[in-house]
Amino acid sequence: MSANVLIVDDAAFMRMMVKDILSKNGYNVVGEAENGAIAVDKYTELTPDLVIMDITMPEMDGLQAVREIRKRAPEARIIMCSAMGQQAMVIDAIQSGAKDFIVKPFQADRVLEAVAKALK
Repeated sequence: MSANVLIVDDAAFMRMMVKDILSKNGYNVVGEAENGAIAVDKYTELTPDLVIMDITMPEMDGLQAVREIRKRAPEARIIMCSAMGQQAMVIDAIQSGAKDFIVKPFQADRVLEAVAKALK
């Protein structure tokens, strides 16, 4: 059975890139969201096996969304991604409950490695 994934990024192009990598490797992309507020609603509605979420987004950023999702579903598996390789944000993301962190631009191997690890 392939895992269901929710992709969250304010850039449609980035969502498309991640979706492409996952789809080609047997994962099922069940939803997309362009900000953290929509992500929280979609998570509740779809209960995906994994969320891949950008940190920097309008309305509600990824860190706030991770905290909100984990409040509702402590077992949620979330991988954060951001163009900024800022140490503080990585630490914040992990402390907020993220399983891993991917830096943009995405490398397919790294995305797949993080997904496999998070789903174990």
